[in-house]
Amino acid sequence: MSLFKARDWWATVLGEGEEFDQGCLCVGDVDNSGTGHDKVVVGSYMGVLRVFSPHASKPGEASKADAQLLEVQLRDPVIQVEVGKFVSCSELLHLAVLHPRKLCVYSVSGLVGNVEHGAQYQLKLVYEHHLQRTACNMTYGTFGGVTGHHSLCIQSMDGMLMFFEQDSYSFGRFLPGFLLPGPLCYCSRTDTLVTVSSARQVESYRYETLAVATDAETRQNSDQQGKTAGKRLTADWTLVLGEQAVDLCVPTFSQSTTSIFVLGERNLYCLKDNGQISFMKKLEYNPSCFLPYASVTEGTTNTLLGNHTNMLLVYQDVTLKWAAQLACVPVAVRLANFPDLKGVVVTLSAEGHLQCSYMGTDPSFFSTPKVDAREADYSQVDAEMKSLQKVIREVTRSQDILPKTDAEEDLSVTASVSSSMDDTSQALIPEINGVPVPSVTVKIKVKSRCALRGPKVTVCVQPPLAVTQEQFVLEPLGVGATMAVTFSAFLNGEYPPADLTGDVAVSYSSPTELNPAGVPRVAQCKFFLPLRLVCCPTSTSKNAKYKVTVDTNKPPVNLNKVFPDFAEKSEDKEGNAMAFHFISGARVTVLASKTSQRYRIQSDSFEDIWLVAKELVQRFDSHFQALGVKDFRNSFSGPIPLSEYFETVDQHFELRVSAEKYQDLLSERAVQFRAIQRRLLTRFKDKTPAPLQNLDTLMEGTYRQVIALADAAEDNRALLERAFSRLRSASHLLILLVTLWQGLGPEQSSILEATLLPLLHDTPQLGWEESVDAAVSHLLRTCLSRSPKDQALSLASSKLTLPRDTSRLKKHITLLCDRLAKGGRLTLSSEANAPTPLLLPGGVEPIAEAPADLEEPPLEMESAAKFIKKKQASKKVKKGSEDVYKVDTTKQLDPQNRPNPITTSQSRSCGQSM
Repeated sequence: MSLFKARDWWATVLGEGEEFDQGCLCVGDVDNSGTGHDKVVVGSYMGVLRVFSPHASKPGEASKADAQLLEVQLRDPVIQVEVGKFVSCSELLHLAVLHPRKLCVYSVSGLVGNVEHGAQYQLKLVYEHHLQRTACNMTYGTFGGVTGHHSLCIQSMDGMLMFFEQDSYSFGRFLPGFLLPGPLCYCSRTDTLVTVSSARQVESYRYETLAVATDAETRQNSDQQGKTAGKRLTADWTLVLGEQAVDLCVPTFSQSTTSIFVLGERNLYCLKDNGQISFMKKLEYNPSCFLPYASVTEGTTNTLLGNHTNMLLVYQDVTLKWAAQLACVPVAVRLANFPDLKGVVVTLSAEGHLQCSYMGTDPSFFSTPKVDAREADYSQVDAEMKSLQKVIREVTRSQDILPKTDAEEDLSVTASVSSSMDDTSQALIPEINGVPVPSVTVKIKVKSRCALRGPKVTVCVQPPLAVTQEQFVLEPLGVGATMAVTFSAFLNGEYPPADLTGDVAVSYSSPTELNPAGVPRVAQCKFFLPLRLVCCPTSTSKNAKYKVTVDTNKPPVNLNKVFPDFAEKSEDKEGNAMAFHFISGARVTVLASKTSQRYRIQSDSFEDIWLVAKELVQRFDSHFQALGVKDFRNSFSGPIPLSEYFETVDQHFELRVSAEKYQDLLSERAVQFRAIQRRLLTRFKDKTPAPLQNLDTLMEGTYRQVIALADAAEDNRALLERAFSRLRSASHLLILLVTLWQGLGPEQSSILEATLLPLLHDTPQLGWEESVDAAVSHLLRTCLSRSPKDQALSLASSKLTLPRDTSRLKKHITLLCDRLAKGGRLTLSSEANAPTPLLLPGGVEPIAEAPADLEEPPLEMESAAKFIKKKQASKKVKKGSEDVYKVDTTKQLDPQNRPNPITTSQSRSCGQSM
């Protein structure tokens, strides 16, 4: 039981499902009873207007129904209610009700009854104004210094101030530079209207300035005030807040000094009437409403301030004097005087909780039981501390980012791909280059262990692959229920995909003891599409532009047994050759050596080698694993095809540069097109239009240029998407070759893949080149560094932007391969900055690298000989029954006279000759 709590004096709940805001509450003697006691007027967005006269009820007794004087259902939503002298030639108080398109002024009167039912109250319309613009809020006051009655000012949603003097409309003015409406109030001492604009600054406008400014019925006329008669509307003073205002208030309890209180999202401001800051209070919570009122100490002001943690705070200037707990979050707060109690705090919540309370303390008779004092066992505490520190060290060392999954999940997802193609293809494109496009069926099985709500299945494949249906909404699953969905996957583009892997994500809600509604969770699984989906068997080709050689440590196998699904059209019955023709790509041939343990993969397209090479390596592993061979190993003896890979990088980079140029040209032509439009509109609106002076011809020509540039940008975007897919394929191939070359483990291979393939999609804001450059530079500074100087050297800029060229990226990738060749070890652990020395395939120990290798000399591809050695065409000499390779090489040494295993062949051969 809290001691500091707002004590309920009277409370009620208004309606059901109604909404309220800060303008929906006001207090005053609206029925003109003459006693000086206030009534509470509440309007809702549902259009219900209520008037209450609260009075105290006995403890434990429900509030009496006679506290509600009036309830009227209006046609329109109520935005704001105010009580004032709004009728001419009358000193009585009336009620002003603001609707979105109407302002109504009512009189509330009570008729004393002669029976036990009591008095009867009625609401009578005095006058109304139909608004031409949608209203936002309003304020009232003695505008122009007129005494005896109040005038009204309404702010519209488009920034127009509409002034009404009783039952007549005075004038309207547009606020300069308006974008969004803000709170509005009137300062009677200086006769100014104060608001907070969308520029987050307080603006004050004198009523005299508003009255003599140019009359503006439209925003266009407001923008052209300087060209017509009258004064241009300018603010008397402005003050930059730097945050949006929640509410404004000008207290009227003192006429000697005037303060303007502004409640911001994070601060409370008190301003003088000339715009100077009197004081400011920084808030550590989100405020919801406030109300300044008179203080008992002269020269100070008290402020009631409500926040979103159900607290009502009382400040004396900047000093917190009292804090009380409320039952709900207040959106409006007022002070009222009732017959039984004065100074009652009236609060209204957004859900309609109307509460009249006072600041008091009720003693709590509950006493906390005494806890038995026990001496601490320091040895036990020390042992517990050591165990906790051990757990913390283990967690820190493991560096697990993702949480570990439970042993038994609430939902299990499995995916199975059909072993054969569909009889009737579901592809959207029937055929590509005269070859029919097949499709394959994928079945997703979902099994639940407990009751689950609203499971949704989402399927994702990499373009240009597509599926017949990407999302499935399943019915709620019971305990042990199983449900399956099927769809077909197919090729939907005229270029090969970079990945045949698909992802399935099932989102569902799992109920718990603390949250019966369910906690959102996601279960995932992967499926692998067959190679036959994107290519078909064809005849072999002996000559090719690009070649890759994979070595094994086991005797050669029959390729027909490794690829049984492609053996139907194989011309080589001995299984020494196999050819694959991509539906939307080139032809790839696999050749097996008859005398050695080598396999050559060759094609006229460097990127298309990737999928076949991956499939070959995986099927070799599966084949020998089925035979029970445990020491089988694939390897690659080089050279690493960096020059071929860099060609793909350059093609992608050139298309990115072209996309940026098209975007700049489109922006220029669009600006030119809009400028011509404005000039034409100005000519057409003139009463005596001037000649067009070929503006229409210029506009038509600019329009054609915009359309042509848009078409060219769209074509470039399609080419860029295709180039990025080819770049991903080339990167996958490079990762595979480096993994086989250095014998990298799964962890190091995954780090290399995350480095060279950080993005699934290329965007104008973040591209592949700058992302890879930053990732490679990080590895060169950390796990692949040779000295502390390398770690301190900045290899990449902190801001990722499109580089000027790709020379820096090529240099860093070449340096990465060079470090791996010298025994570098890829790891994310900070303890392993120094790579462990490894022996190279030729039995040569790595030579220690000087820190100078990390310097930044200008790198052109012609001068990359310090990282690349060229080899001449090898000559094959047959000796007996064995193949002997005699290689005549001309070694090009780096400045430290050491050979480097990273080479590129002039004949574009990515491996040794067969």
